Amino acid sequence: MIISGGQTGVDRAGLDVAIALGIGHGGWCPAGRLSEDGSIPSRYELQEMPSSDYPARTEQNVIDSDATLILYETKLGSGTRLTRRICDRLGKAYLLVRLPVDQPAMIASWLAKQKPATLNIAGPRESTSPGIYERSFAFLIDVFNEHP
Repeated sequence: MIISGGQTGVDRAGLDVAIALGIGHGGWCPAGRLSEDGSIPSRYELQEMPSSDYPARTEQNVIDSDATLILYETKLGSGTRLTRRICDRLGKAYLLVRLPVDQPAMIASWLAKQKPATLNIAGPRESTSPGIYERSFAFLIDVFNEHP
């Protein structure tokens, strides 16, 4: 299963890859299905948190996953750094993946080692990294083709 918080960018790329490949998906999102582009579309099978607080849903998704894949391009933004800090605090496995530097085969190898039943996918939103959705979607498709 792939989970994320449903924000634009990397979160939605992860969910759309799951849908495209027939992998179960889900995760937690803020109350009201809040995202930077309005309400998160209903096609994403997300549960709403009691509050609209982004950090709370980020933490719940880390808690509910076996491992977290964090995608980024140049530097970690505040939300992405928060995800890493939560993983560290909770002792949860995570991998920082720099696009386009890191190769899908390396990530597939990490996934084979971790064997997560539930994988949290996180990274920047579209407004802070324009085009990150398309780049992340293509990259993740390659990863899962390497690691079915």
